[in-house]
Amino acid sequence: MTAPQKKFLHTKDHLEFVKSLRKSQTDAERFLWKYLRNRRFRGLKFRRQFPIGRYILDFFCVEKRLAIELDGGQHSRDTVLKKDKTRGEFLQRFNITVIRFWDNDVLTNLDGVLQRLEKKISKKANDLTPPSPERRGEIKASLYFSFKAGD
Repeated sequence: MTAPQKKFLHTKDHLEFVKSLRKSQTDAERFLWKYLRNRRFRGLKFRRQFPIGRYILDFFCVEKRLAIELDGGQHSRDTVLKKDKTRGEFLQRFNITVIRFWDNDVLTNLDGVLQRLEKKISKKANDLTPPSPERRGEIKASLYFSFKAGD
């Protein structure tokens, strides 16, 4: 028997928090957003500060199921590394790939960051096969609403 499913409904407070994060982005997030927004990167639609489950992703491309996380120095601490690992495992259960960049790399080596992102997207495109047309809605719904109870 499988665990009961629940719809993940974001509370008003949670959504307000997401909005506040969009207004208070780091310098690196603002800088990268200039290159991702309005389908500027490979024609892909990226969303910023995108909530999935209890996590909020810095950037997310639904079409490619790709999360981009920008990390400051605090992400080199053991406690934060463990949390990042748990978060990555949770997202992987939904076939979401996470690619991480240091804030400093975004600010000082944007070309290198974009090249690495390009390679990851190309590799992911080769790894994935599109769902059959009759199942597309199910997959999209699972991304947003079929988190298991307790997640």
